[in-house]
Amino acid sequence: YIAGPLIGLTVPALLILGNKNFGISSSLRHVCAACIPAGIDYFKYDWKKEVWNLVFVLGIIIGGFVAAHFIANPNEIVVVEALKTELAGYGLIDYSNALVPVDVVSWDHLLSLKGFLMIVIGGFFVGFGTRYAGGCTSGHSIMGLSALSWPSLVATICFMIGGFIAANLILPIILSL
Repeated sequence: YIAGPLIGLTVPALLILGNKNFGISSSLRHVCAACIPAGIDYFKYDWKKEVWNLVFVLGIIIGGFVAAHFIANPNEIVVVEALKTELAGYGLIDYSNALVPVDVVSWDHLLSLKGFLMIVIGGFFVGFGTRYAGGCTSGHSIMGLSALSWPSLVATICFMIGGFIAANLILPIILSL
């Protein structure tokens, strides 16, 4: 009830200011343009005009840290019993960290096949898909759809289909390894 309206107000503000690029993945390009020597054409542009995007991402990182360490109450995050039962069938039973399943997302499990597939290979596919689609879910689904962008509609539909396939078909296979 706070973040949603703020994001909703960001869209018309950016459209009024003439900026149609909003999303997290675009900030990675700005960081690379600032840090990598100008030998690569893709990074030859005035990234300083997009510094607001970097400040936005920094705010997300700081806000996430503050929320996780000072505001969050692990007792308020509840995993539904039916989901606990289903996850126990895959060997996910450690709920000591309320935000992520410790049985998969931890340094100890990173070198297991399950952890490697979910963290490393999954991360690669997220990064590849973001670049291939020309933006991330927030860029396409929030800003792109608001700007009535046909490619953003196609990308958002593909994100949704991919999410349903991953959650209902691929994830159970990986978790049963």
